[in-house]
Amino acid sequence: MKIKIVIVTVGLAAAMGIAWWVGWLHIPEPKPEDAAATATATRDAVESTLVLSGEVTPAFQVEVRPEVGGKVKKIHVAAGQQVSNGDLLVTIDDTDLLNEKASAETEIEGARIAVEKTRGNYDRANALFKEKLISKEVFANLDADLRISENSLEKAERKLQTVNDRLSKTRVLAPGAGTILDINVNEGQVVVGAASVNSGTMLLLFADLTRLLINAHVNQLDASRLLVGQEMAIRFADEESIGLNARIEFIAPVATVKNNIKGFEVQALIGKNDGKLKPGMSVSMDVPVGRADGVVTVPISAVFKEKDDKVVYVRKGVEIERRKVAVGLTDMSRAEIKSGLEEGEEILLVEPALPIHKKS
Repeated sequence: MKIKIVIVTVGLAAAMGIAWWVGWLHIPEPKPEDAAATATATRDAVESTLVLSGEVTPAFQVEVRPEVGGKVKKIHVAAGQQVSNGDLLVTIDDTDLLNEKASAETEIEGARIAVEKTRGNYDRANALFKEKLISKEVFANLDADLRISENSLEKAERKLQTVNDRLSKTRVLAPGAGTILDINVNEGQVVVGAASVNSGTMLLLFADLTRLLINAHVNQLDASRLLVGQEMAIRFADEESIGLNARIEFIAPVATVKNNIKGFEVQALIGKNDGKLKPGMSVSMDVPVGRADGVVTVPISAVFKEKDDKVVYVRKGVEIERRKVAVGLTDMSRAEIKSGLEEGEEILLVEPALPIHKKS
C-alpha cells in the first residue's frame, strides 16, 4: 500500500512540472503598475525654502598684535574673559626703551646747553655787527652755529617723543568691549612688532560676541534668489528651528570659488542671541523665497526628470499615461504643478517599467 502512494505522488509531481514547462499551468505575474504606490493631485499651498549652510563668526573680531617687539612681561587676561574698551591686555618688557629714553633725555640736555651757548655768542656778535666791529662773515658763521644747535635740540626732542610713543605701545590695550577668545603667547616669549614689512606676532584673538554673523558660500544659482534684508530661520543640522533668526546684511558683488564651487559670499546678522550660538558652530538657514496658495500640488517623488522634461505618470483605469508638466515652487515634500495635470487625478509615485501611453 505504501509503495503505491509514493508512486502516485511522484507521478503527480512530474506531471505538474511538465505542465508548467509547456505552459499548461499559467500563473500570471503582477503588473508593476498594479503594485505601485499612488497619490492624488490636490490643491494646497507651497512655500519654497532655500536651505543654506554657514558658520557662526563674530561681526567684530581682531587678531591683537603688538606695535613694538620685545619680551612678553605680563599677560593680564585669560581666555573667555570679558573686557572693556581700553583695558590692559598684555605688557611688553620696556627695559631697553627706558634706556633709550634716558639716553634721549641726556641728549636733549646737551643740545639745550649748546643752544644757550651759541645763542649767547650770537647775541654778542649781533651787537658788535650793528656797531660794525665785526665782519659780516663772522656774524653769519655765528648765526649758522645757532641754527645748527637749535636743529640738534629739535632732533633730540623728536627722538624722545618717538621713544615715549614706543613706550606707550608696550601696554597693549583692548580695542573695544568684548571677549578674549584665545591667547597665543606665553609670558617671557619674545614677540615681533607689527610693521610694514611683516604682520607681527599675534598675541591674542579678541571678539565682540554680542553681534554674531553667519558666513555662507552660496552657489551662483541660489544667490540670485537672495536679497539684502531677507529674514531666515536658524537651525542646527537635521533639527527644527532653534527660535533664532538672522537677516542678510551682505551679498558679495563678485563670485569666488570655494571647494570647486563658484558662488557668492553671504553674511547674515544674527538677531538677539540667547547663548545657543557660539563662534565656530555650523548651522543651517531656511530662507523663504516664494509662496503659492491654492495651486495643484503633488508629492515631489511623483515628478520624474527625462532629459530636459519633467513628467508624471497618471493612472487611467488599467492604463498609465505619461504627462509632461510645468513645475513651479517646491518645498520639502510637495511640488506645484502649473500645467499638465488636473486636481483629483491619480498619479504614480514609482516610475513604471512597462510601456505606457505618452501624452505631451
